[in-house]
Order: sequence, then structure tokens, then C-alpha cells
Amino acid sequence: MKKYYRYAIAGGLAGVANGLFGAGGGLFLVPLLIGWIGLEEKKAFATSIAIILPLSIVSYGLFCLKGGNAWADALPYLIGGVLGGLLSAKFFRRIPTEWLHRLFGLLILYGGVKAVLLL
Repeated sequence: MKKYYRYAIAGGLAGVANGLFGAGGGLFLVPLLIGWIGLEEKKAFATSIAIILPLSIVSYGLFCLKGGNAWADALPYLIGGVLGGLLSAKFFRRIPTEWLHRLFGLLILYGGVKAVLLL
């Protein structure tokens, strides 16, 4: 029972990040799933991906209810994202966990520097 509140907090942080920034829930989820929940790293990455899709659908639905609709703008990125997701899923199991960890850290570092410098 004790872990359930941790699940809710981790999911809530991911939802807040997704709602505020349009993405980024995985930045909360992966470290929390590994360190706080105790999932193995590859399982945490996969779980994060499974959680982000429904969060993104909810965020987009709320955006549309507020009068926004960005399908035409998003379509080229969606096509590229689907292709990139399929390709990376094919190689996911072959990539050593330490490299996934490093790549994720670099992604967080890049996003942080970019946000601080407002580039």
C-alpha cells in the first residue's frame, strides 16, 4: 500500500510537466521509477513511454477544449516521431543500460542548459 502513493505522486508530476510544457513527463518519471519505485532501468524507460502516451492525449484534449488545435502543425513531427519510435524500439533491448542512462542524462542536461539560457 505504501508504494501506491508514490505511484500517484510520480504520475502527478509527469502529468503536471506534460500539461505545463507539452512534454517532459518522462524527465520526472524515469528517475522516480528507478530511484523511488525501484524499477530496473530498462523497465522504467518502457513504463515511462507507456504512461506518456495517455498523458499526452489528455493534455492535447484539454488544449483542444480551450480552443487550440495543432494537428496541421504537428503532423510532420508526428510522422517523424512515429518512425523514430519504431526504429528505437527495435534497438532498445540491444542498447546497454548504462548507455541509456548516459543518453537520458545528456538529454536532461541539454534541455536544462537550453531552458536556462532561453535559446
